[in-house]
Amino acid sequence: MATDKSKVRLPSSSGGIMQYYDEYSSKLHISPWHVIILVAIVMVIVILLNALNPFGL
Repeated sequence: MATDKSKVRLPSSSGGIMQYYDEYSSKLHISPWHVIILVAIVMVIVILLNALNPFGL
Protein backbone atom coordinates (compact mmCIF):
# COMPACT_ATOMS: atom_id res chain seq x y z
CA MET A 1 0.00 0.00 0.00
CA ALA A 2 1.47 3.32 -1.02
CA THR A 3 1.71 6.20 1.43
CA ASP A 4 0.69 9.68 0.43
CA LYS A 5 3.25 12.20 1.69
CA SER A 6 1.04 15.17 0.80
CA LYS A 7 -1.35 14.48 3.71
CA VAL A 8 -0.92 16.75 6.69
CA ARG A 9 -1.61 15.46 10.19
CA LEU A 10 -3.51 17.92 12.35
CA PRO A 11 -3.55 17.87 16.14
CA SER A 12 -6.62 16.62 17.92
CA SER A 13 -9.57 18.97 18.22
CA SER A 14 -8.89 19.81 21.89
CA GLY A 15 -5.29 20.72 21.19
CA GLY A 16 -4.14 19.06 24.41
CA ILE A 17 -6.03 21.56 26.55
CA MET A 18 -8.18 20.14 29.32
CA GLN A 19 -11.03 22.09 30.83
CA TYR A 20 -11.58 22.19 34.56
CA TYR A 21 -14.77 23.75 35.82
CA ASP A 22 -14.42 26.00 38.87
CA GLU A 23 -18.08 25.87 39.76
CA TYR A 24 -19.34 22.87 41.67
CA SER A 25 -23.05 22.20 41.70
CA SER A 26 -24.27 20.23 44.69
CA LYS A 27 -27.67 18.62 44.97
CA LEU A 28 -27.86 19.64 48.63
CA HIS A 29 -28.25 23.38 49.14
CA ILE A 30 -27.94 24.73 52.70
CA SER A 31 -28.10 28.44 53.33
CA PRO A 32 -25.59 30.04 55.71
CA TRP A 33 -28.41 30.94 58.11
CA HIS A 34 -29.37 27.29 58.48
CA VAL A 35 -25.77 26.42 59.37
CA ILE A 36 -25.63 29.21 61.99
CA ILE A 37 -28.93 28.07 63.54
CA LEU A 38 -27.77 24.45 63.61
CA VAL A 39 -24.49 25.40 65.30
CA ALA A 40 -26.38 27.49 67.88
CA ILE A 41 -28.70 24.57 68.66
CA VAL A 42 -25.75 22.20 69.12
CA MET A 43 -24.06 24.74 71.42
CA VAL A 44 -27.19 25.02 73.58
CA ILE A 45 -27.48 21.24 73.82
CA VAL A 46 -23.81 20.90 74.88
CA ILE A 47 -24.18 23.67 77.49
CA LEU A 48 -27.34 22.06 78.89
CA LEU A 49 -25.71 18.64 79.07
CA ASN A 50 -22.71 20.08 80.90
CA ALA A 51 -24.99 21.96 83.31
CA LEU A 52 -27.05 18.85 84.09
CA ASN A 53 -23.95 16.73 84.69
CA PRO A 54 -21.38 18.97 86.41
CA PHE A 55 -19.11 16.09 87.52
CA GLY A 56 -18.58 14.71 84.00
CA LEU A 57 -19.93 11.25 84.79
